[in-house]
Amino acid sequence: MIRAIIFDLDNTLVDFMRMKSDAVNAAIEGMIDAGLELPREAVRARIDAIYQEQGLEYQRVFDALLVSELGHIDPKILASGIVAYRRAAGSALVPYPHAQMTLLELAKRGIKLGVVSDAPQAQVWLRLCSLSLQHVFDAVVTFEDTGQRKPSPAPFREVLRRLAVDPAEALMVGDWAERDVVGARGLGMVTVFARYGDTFDTQQSGADHDIDDIFELVGIVDRINAGPSPAPGAARAAGKPGTGSRTTPTGS
Repeated sequence: MIRAIIFDLDNTLVDFMRMKSDAVNAAIEGMIDAGLELPREAVRARIDAIYQEQGLEYQRVFDALLVSELGHIDPKILASGIVAYRRAAGSALVPYPHAQMTLLELAKRGIKLGVVSDAPQAQVWLRLCSLSLQHVFDAVVTFEDTGQRKPSPAPFREVLRRLAVDPAEALMVGDWAERDVVGARGLGMVTVFARYGDTFDTQQSGADHDIDDIFELVGIVDRINAGPSPAPGAARAAGKPGTGSRTTPTGS
């Protein structure tokens, strides 16, 4: 019996990579308009390199860009980039198609909802609030809550504790197989790979289910809860080893 569903946030509930790309491009235009005399392609390449080194949540990326390229921080250029980034990010951050409908259907079934994210606490809550999802989830666990990132068991154990469910009663859905699937599976949770958000061209997710549309979760939960509770990994055993079972969409 599935009593709780736990979501990764970025690239599972929201299209983070699209938002990031649109916001960075807007910031580049803003900085160039403010006087940054560098080719757009060179600026984008340098920003991408900084993110690669520091992580996509690095908050001082434009400071680092200006120091590396100009030798100092020009406050007008920096402010122009930050403002353009924030404006674009606000308009580009949207849930995946059918995400809100899926959350509503799961809540109607009495399923507890949680989020476990490696992102900083402030960024997670800003995203949830900007999408008016701050009241939807029964538990939200961010990096600061455990100091560890997935696939460490600590974030998963913390969200399970807050939801007051056992691992076998929980389903984890995420887009990063090596973190979301491996970590949750290690604790005995049912796992779902969000193929629609995959940015690594994953061929073998190792999850119990692979989905191409988030609404497929509703059908998965209904089927599991309609029959005997399967042991985690049963779906993998029934299909090709390590590939996960593809679930036919029940809604679109």
